[in-house]
Amino acid sequence: MPGDNNEHATTPPRQAGVVMHITSLPGPFGIGEIGQQARAFVDSMQRMKLSVWQFLPLGPTAYGDSPYQPLSTFAGNEMLIDVQDLIARGLLCADEASQLAALPADFVDYGALIPLKSELLTIACGRFEAVANPQQRAAFDDFVARHDRAWLHDYALFRLLKAQNEERPWYQWEPRYAHRDATALRSLERENTCQIKATKILQFLFFDQWQALRSYANAAGIQLFADMPIYIAHDSADAWAQRELLCVDNDGQPVNVAGVPPDYFSEDGQLWGNPLYDWQYHAATGYRWWIERLRASIEIADIVRIDHFRGFESYWSISAAADTARHGAWEPGPGDAIFEAFADTFGALPIIAEDLGLITPEVEALRDRHHLTGMAVLQFIICDHNFSVDNIPYERICYTGTHDNNTTLGWFRGSDADRRPKKEIRANQETILYRTGGSAETVSIDIIKLAFSTAARIAIAPMQDILSLDSCARMNTPGTTDNNWRWRMQSEQLSAELCDNIRALVKDSERG
Repeated sequence: MPGDNNEHATTPPRQAGVVMHITSLPGPFGIGEIGQQARAFVDSMQRMKLSVWQFLPLGPTAYGDSPYQPLSTFAGNEMLIDVQDLIARGLLCADEASQLAALPADFVDYGALIPLKSELLTIACGRFEAVANPQQRAAFDDFVARHDRAWLHDYALFRLLKAQNEERPWYQWEPRYAHRDATALRSLERENTCQIKATKILQFLFFDQWQALRSYANAAGIQLFADMPIYIAHDSADAWAQRELLCVDNDGQPVNVAGVPPDYFSEDGQLWGNPLYDWQYHAATGYRWWIERLRASIEIADIVRIDHFRGFESYWSISAAADTARHGAWEPGPGDAIFEAFADTFGALPIIAEDLGLITPEVEALRDRHHLTGMAVLQFIICDHNFSVDNIPYERICYTGTHDNNTTLGWFRGSDADRRPKKEIRANQETILYRTGGSAETVSIDIIKLAFSTAARIAIAPMQDILSLDSCARMNTPGTTDNNWRWRMQSEQLSAELCDNIRALVKDSERG
């Protein structure tokens, strides 16, 4: 039980946290950034006594703006670079950022943001050599030396070629570039040294700013919690440069793709379209690429959630020609071998297993054999007739909802996109109010209180639930591509009174 720590006397204290992506931070430049506003959020977390900040994947996004389909597994999203820091470094002038300041403050307008901010970042890169001090230039040289062969140079070439091809995917480029003809790439490098270096400077600036944020958060007693998608995007630097990782044909096209069968999010299932891994190749290399991928995640965060954990036990394989994910086949994943390789390299694993969806005893056994913490989402289980907070053990992260769920208030009320019959929504409302002992007006906070009361190692609420926001603040609706990943918090929403109220909830639940 929450107040009884005897059973877990040797385990770390239970924690409380928040999930909010960097893009959702407030700020004057059209998108949340990893500088001053992120540090201000850390300060607010301290006041709320929240000690875990979970964010979504940090990679550069493309079509649909989804952080789960990044252009690179290893690169950072240049749109998150803090403009104020660039001004402070002398890489930009304040008036040059005025166009960004005119962008909407309550949502991310990616179509307007990306060209404006890209132009500013190009200006900043052009000034780096002249403005950077010797220590900064040495730090940049060291960054390139550490990452160039592994991923940085290929990523810079990839972004250059995408720009030259009107952002079309790599498998639609000229064959000499799509298939990485060595002579063609050497010629490309000679003719575009400045553009290639600019991309590397941006990556240096991103990770320099990120490490400053991580140091600030850790000094405040806050752990950063990263999210790592299991699959890579077909149109990514990784798929272009290391085709051997994937099950694709000679033209780089997958025969089968990833997704999940029908579930509580979609009656057609979810057709993600990612190419599937060649697990025989990964096994033959000792899972080397995966080890480097996890190493990169550990370098930016204290905890790492692997999305779609069940794909390591078995994964849903769908014909690339299919229109939906309804029809497919379960294929065996790498199983124990990949986690044994991780443990041999890193020892104890700071991994959270996203074990949602169609979870079998075999998936649970794989999770438990490697002592991984799983997940419990109250929106999925609170209305079950056998629900009890006592059924959520310490070895779980308990969420009110995730970035894929509606907000708790929107879910409680039912939205236009809700697949539940109205009769079921009304019955669920009665059950929820009975379980929380609260009211329809306070349901978001009441369910947060319920999550905090569990024995779960960490209890986490989306920022939208802490703010008691409705469906308009939903971050993502699975199976759709419009109006996702856009929500932003406003500074005034996170009032001192709200922070103190959340702090009281954390204290009452005896979370550290």
